[in-house]
Amino acid sequence: MRPTEIRDLFDRELREYARPDGPGVRVERSGPLVRQVGGPDDWNGVVWSEPGLDAEGADAAITAQIAHWGGLGHEEFEWKLYSHDGPADLGERLRAAGFAAEPSETLLVAPVESLTGLPGAHPPAGVELRVVTDAAGVELMALAHERAFGTDAGRLRHQVLTRLEQAPDDFVALVASADGEPVSSARMELYPGTAFAGLWGGGTVAEWRGRGVYRALVAYRARIAAERGYRFLQVDATDMSAPILARLGFTALGTTTPYVYRRAR
Repeated sequence: MRPTEIRDLFDRELREYARPDGPGVRVERSGPLVRQVGGPDDWNGVVWSEPGLDAEGADAAITAQIAHWGGLGHEEFEWKLYSHDGPADLGERLRAAGFAAEPSETLLVAPVESLTGLPGAHPPAGVELRVVTDAAGVELMALAHERAFGTDAGRLRHQVLTRLEQAPDDFVALVASADGEPVSSARMELYPGTAFAGLWGGGTVAEWRGRGVYRALVAYRARIAAERGYRFLQVDATDMSAPILARLGFTALGTTTPYVYRRAR
């Protein structure tokens, strides 16, 4: 398939016909938009807008979403904007309405079969990868996340624990440890009925970067995705991860920018 065909498939399967990404959340059609709504610790936001959305429709949709989440009492929500979404100035309209743009990420996709046998994809000496199945493993994941990114992992704890307890079949969590200390963690969302599985996380503590941990985590998840019949792996990649993934064979389909609306207190 050509990159534009894969992007169209991605838009259709994971955005227009999105499925809830965990227990307790729901996906709703709101006029020209599709949104996910959950509790305060879940991801809340707009995942898709109609290709023909024009300036007038965009302004009305933005106003409606601010009112919707305000009515629910949520402190914030996100509008996940892709570079091929319209109208062309949608990002400017979101900013004018009070949204703040966070760093853009690159939308990358690769065929699963091309990643299952990556050369050098075994973890480096001294590092063990294991699947997370319980609360103790979640704590190790959270600790690795906090050490790698320098940010609080409270939301990650909630989301992973909820998935393991209530809907473990379409979710894979991994932690990489060296001498018993967590050095990286990663997740994979499996989207039943679609061609895609999504890779998330993979942040590695500074002293273990550049030693193959990230590559090993990608290959491990690719093998699981292949076993379950998925065709493509998808990643929203940071500037740090994108060059690594490109070297592994991922193709860029565009960019995605989180626009976050936070209620004034």
